[in-house]
Amino acid sequence: MQHLKRELGLIDIFCIAMGAMISSGLFVLPSIAYLETGPSVVVSYFIAGLMMLPAILSKVELVTAMPRAGGNYFFIERSLGTFAGIMGGIADWFSLALKSAFALVGIGTFATLLLPGMAEWQIKLIAVTFCIIFMIVNLLSVKGTSKLQLGLVFSLLVLLILFIILGIRRVELTHFVPFVPFGWPKVFATAGLVFISYGGLTKIVGVAEEVRDPARTLARGLFLAFAIATPLYVLVVFVTVGVLTPAFMARTLTPVSHAAAVFMGRWGELLLSIAAIFAFFTTANAGILAASRTPMAMSRDGLLPDTLHRVHKRFGTPYIAILSTGIFMLIVIAFLHIEELAEVASTFILFLFILINLSVILMRASKLRNYQPKFRSPFYPWLQVGGIFMYTFMIFEMGRLALFALIGLILVSLVWYLTYTRGKVRRETALIHLVARITAREIATRTLEKELREILLERDAIVEDRFDELLKTCPIIELTRPMTRDAFLRYISDILSKRLNMDADIIYERFVQRESQSSTVIHPGLAIPHIIIDGENKFDLIIVRAKPGIDFDGSTVHTVFVLVGTLDERNFYLRALMGIAQIVKHPEFETEWLNARDTDDLRNIALVMRRR
Repeated sequence: MQHLKRELGLIDIFCIAMGAMISSGLFVLPSIAYLETGPSVVVSYFIAGLMMLPAILSKVELVTAMPRAGGNYFFIERSLGTFAGIMGGIADWFSLALKSAFALVGIGTFATLLLPGMAEWQIKLIAVTFCIIFMIVNLLSVKGTSKLQLGLVFSLLVLLILFIILGIRRVELTHFVPFVPFGWPKVFATAGLVFISYGGLTKIVGVAEEVRDPARTLARGLFLAFAIATPLYVLVVFVTVGVLTPAFMARTLTPVSHAAAVFMGRWGELLLSIAAIFAFFTTANAGILAASRTPMAMSRDGLLPDTLHRVHKRFGTPYIAILSTGIFMLIVIAFLHIEELAEVASTFILFLFILINLSVILMRASKLRNYQPKFRSPFYPWLQVGGIFMYTFMIFEMGRLALFALIGLILVSLVWYLTYTRGKVRRETALIHLVARITAREIATRTLEKELREILLERDAIVEDRFDELLKTCPIIELTRPMTRDAFLRYISDILSKRLNMDADIIYERFVQRESQSSTVIHPGLAIPHIIIDGENKFDLIIVRAKPGIDFDGSTVHTVFVLVGTLDERNFYLRALMGIAQIVKHPEFETEWLNARDTDDLRNIALVMRRR
């Protein structure tokens, strides 16, 4: 599998997350929301930010455990299965591409403030032109994309902060009276309307595979963007409502730009219109970047044609996926009514949030040992359950179009599953592990555990050493009856004689001699019998779990690591001892070791405990 280059740092993640979020939700939507709830729209924006928390916290947990391209799709597919993965992948790609196309049309719309009298075809031409530009930037380099994003986002933030500082002194508090003219239920309903303004924040998980130190960087970048975006939204809307008269606020579709005109004049209006255009630039640029990673990830897994996961040898970008996403956006801009499609995209985002919260519940409940997020969502599972109910309620509140769109998504996904992927793709999921735990049936294999372990190694930049390879291949034995020490040493000697091509009696005598010098029981329940053998370049390890117990001269042992090596391997012998110490000193080792289901589970525990 071709991996993408890890080129993105904290600032890049912050800028992509911020850029994917701030656009029409700040520069257009406040006036529409004002019609619904009046001055209390400021509170609606704050509540909407809080409503994002279940999705944000769940996504941060999942992405710090599984930083893979495709983000949302990957989490959903590995937890809920192929059919859910197809639904999640289509919803993720469609919503991102449409939101980006909507932002590009917004560029043309705001350009009319700078150049009045533009025709609709001219607006669409501007949108198409910038779509092609951003597509080319994304094709050439993900780092180049992030650099462009960096300049745009910081320019946008400077202009918005300037707007707040200069405008807050001109706020008329009388504009906030009455504060809740239509009642508090309307305030919460409007929060649902403006909620989608924050929707782009979590799209950064789609490029997780291209982030340096992803477990730390992604979490910090997302939380930093959320911590800055929420008060920024609230303050900009507060200044806008406080500066514009209620009558003007209710009829404008460019409220922030017109508010700037009140206290900064024509230049202020132009500056904030430029800021709006920058915002649409950042949304479109980040959208193409994140959206293209979803079909790439689905193609890797066999859910879409193989061509979509090709990575350009020179630029290191998924060029087929980027081109496909860009072409779809061009078609939408040129021929379709994008406003209605944007509402469909909002529905799909809410549906994704439902699946993501469910994914966290399943990943935790499955007790997969290699599911090791660097960040764990607080208030589990109540936060996720609450989020699922809240986002479901919001979908039903959006009306018939939302429900029809969702039904359409399910039907399209089902047809694709039945005609393309069923029988072709069989992958283990967290759901299967959960069912296996509940029914106590061996219906789960270890493929998901192995995949998660590979992700852990890549995530933490761990280079496996010789001891790791030894753990992967050494015999692991499950004893089902109690034994004395001597009977156990005889049993182990017979196994080693075949592996080392040595006489079993000689091996046994050396074990007995070693035990006579001092007991190899180094901890209650743990023994490490070890001997030196003749020859060169020989080293072996056998791991034993003995639930019934082995009697080592009065000490009952349940875990045994048997080490055998030639004299020239003494350095590796010391490394192996240190590796074993890392495993057995983990506070959860004894409990997990004794509760493991089988030898595959025991091997996985030995590998994972050392990494922790």
